[in-house]
Amino acid sequence: MRRLWLEQAFLPEGWASGVALDIDGSGRIAGLAANAPPADRETVPGCVLPGLPNLHSHGFQRAMSALAQRRRAAAEDFWSWRGVMYRTALALPPDDIAAVTAMAFMEMLERGFTAVAEFHYLHNDSAGAPYADPAELATRVIEAAAQTGIGLTLLPVLYSAAGPNRPPEPGQRRFITDLDGFLRLHAATAERLRALPDAVLGAAPHSLRAARAADVAALSGLLPEGPLHIHAAEQTGEVAEVEAALGARPVEFLLREAGVDARWCLIHATHMTAEETAGLARAGAVAGLCPITEADLGDGIFNGNTFIDAGGRFGVGTDSNVAIEAPAELRQLEWSQRLRDRRRLVLADPARDGGSTGAALYRAALAGGAQALAQPIGAIAPGCRADLVSLRRAGTDLAALSAETRLDHYIFAGGARLVDRVYVAGRCLVREGRHDARAAIESRFAAALRRLEDAL
Repeated sequence: MRRLWLEQAFLPEGWASGVALDIDGSGRIAGLAANAPPADRETVPGCVLPGLPNLHSHGFQRAMSALAQRRRAAAEDFWSWRGVMYRTALALPPDDIAAVTAMAFMEMLERGFTAVAEFHYLHNDSAGAPYADPAELATRVIEAAAQTGIGLTLLPVLYSAAGPNRPPEPGQRRFITDLDGFLRLHAATAERLRALPDAVLGAAPHSLRAARAADVAALSGLLPEGPLHIHAAEQTGEVAEVEAALGARPVEFLLREAGVDARWCLIHATHMTAEETAGLARAGAVAGLCPITEADLGDGIFNGNTFIDAGGRFGVGTDSNVAIEAPAELRQLEWSQRLRDRRRLVLADPARDGGSTGAALYRAALAGGAQALAQPIGAIAPGCRADLVSLRRAGTDLAALSAETRLDHYIFAGGARLVDRVYVAGRCLVREGRHDARAAIESRFAAALRRLEDAL
């Protein structure tokens, strides 16, 4: 039994002082008491938060953070960005995929995330041929999670086409599998995932562009357990293409044909009608928002206030990993709403936490992220895994601010530079903002990045 004493902790009911935790051998919180003496427990100083779940990541894209920022055409957009992404995917050998993914996972931990849903669609070799082991590249993601210690929900991706009724493009050859091949890949990944006892296996039809509509509709029946994630309505061009091919907009089709419920997470869902917004909220699915990537790619702005007012659930993810930081995703989400509506404090809940915008964002992203990852996380409470992020108080504004303003400062002012320690399943992985294995991970990543830039 591991025993911690948290100086200040954000519990489901609010901030508490002197929180004693008993953590069992599986890393879950077995006992909790507030206003307790430190006794002989390990002290976790500062303000301790439940670790934020990251509900959408493409780990390999961390390698292209700086490589997709050069303008080469009169007009650059999401579709031209994909060209850089395809070249990156084709250039990375398996060992470098592991190195790049480990770098992304480590940075997530150092910057406030403690678990990740990896939307994994690299399956084949660079020529497009399947590996002898269908889970060869999924195993590299598992290795990266094991090396860094991050909680993992792995989502192998069904990716079959370039668009509705369009064959795959050459640049997509590492992604492509049909439904039968995908089911074999999923089974092989399940075997490899046994190496991580806390990991969760789900599945992800890439989108209604890249997976056959009939396969998407059938998947929840073929795989009755685990979370299901899908890209939906990210770009207006995608919405138009799907509507022309299927006679329905992407979210409209999924709600009608795919049995969308609480197992599902619709990534982006940026371009929804009022009816789709209300329908997604009623279905109990999670909207998987990636505000930094959505801004970087020029996707558009999610209709957050309407969705939340309808009872919708959301979480945040780092998607392309162009900039990895938990509080910054929440900040960008709120700021996008302000820019669209030209008003302030759009997503705050005036009836809770003193109307704190930061607390409203953090609470919602904890709950939505935990649901999307299908893991026992998202709260400092008995039965939950002890995933904790402590923020430095000494020498920061947090030392002077009231409890009601701590999350506002973290999200809108202090940011991830406040992160001190990070625990996953009660195990301390980050100290003074630095991961224990940073030197080795950073060295491997740097070598992989040099090889990639030479190849591109």
